[in-house]
Amino acid sequence: MERPAWAPRSIDISVPSVSRIYDYYLGGSHNFEVDREAARRAMEFMPGLPKIMQANRAFMRRAVRFAAAEGITQFLDIGSGIPTFGNVHEVAQAAAPDARVVYVDHDPVAVAHSEAVLAGNDRADVVAADLCKPREILASPRLERLIDLNRPVALLLVAILHFVEDADDPYGAVAELRGALAPGSLLILTHASYEGIPLPAERAEGAVDVYRNIRNPLIMRSRDDIARFFEGYDMVEPGLVPMPHWRPESAPEDEDPYAFSGFAGVGRTA
Repeated sequence: MERPAWAPRSIDISVPSVSRIYDYYLGGSHNFEVDREAARRAMEFMPGLPKIMQANRAFMRRAVRFAAAEGITQFLDIGSGIPTFGNVHEVAQAAAPDARVVYVDHDPVAVAHSEAVLAGNDRADVVAADLCKPREILASPRLERLIDLNRPVALLLVAILHFVEDADDPYGAVAELRGALAPGSLLILTHASYEGIPLPAERAEGAVDVYRNIRNPLIMRSRDDIARFFEGYDMVEPGLVPMPHWRPESAPEDEDPYAFSGFAGVGRTA
């Protein structure tokens, strides 16, 4: 298999990657045949997967604009993936030119791409680190250069927590991050769930199995389990809801039924 110039030498391009599969669903070009194959297998069970990813991105953009309107100019996006059009730094810096953005991902392809996209943007950077090791993220010199933790931060955990198994203590990681944030900070979060998918759960389970087979288990949590990530936050209206219902800019009834799969919410630290 030909290795494209943008693929770091250190990565095994014969193994599918969650961030490259996501890139494929969003119509990006930074994915390999193994990623497209896994994506197509998952779509045999859930043909609406690209619609779910698009709904995630649309929510993320609305939530970033909301944070900027609330006066927040610092954004920490963990599990940021491969930058595609309309990424956090573009939305945030269009709304607030002085906005500072730090992306965090543990996928070397996502990190390499982010570095290329952010070259020349001195108010945005990327950290190679894992959500499950919050201390490493918070102690990163790249984060310290751009983000003042004594001022409010918008922490984005968009479509990432459903890739963290309970054994790896996602609740502990989210609580540790919350503990580092100043009062008035926001948590912007989406999470996959069987609730809202316009398919019987056993059919959706087929798509979940594809992720399990590529050793990136997709953990479908209930609305109540997802709400637990917001412990210590006051929910911003309208609370934890299907993505198209969070402060929509167009009529939710015009959305594809798959867009309602999973939940989105924003919480504020007191």
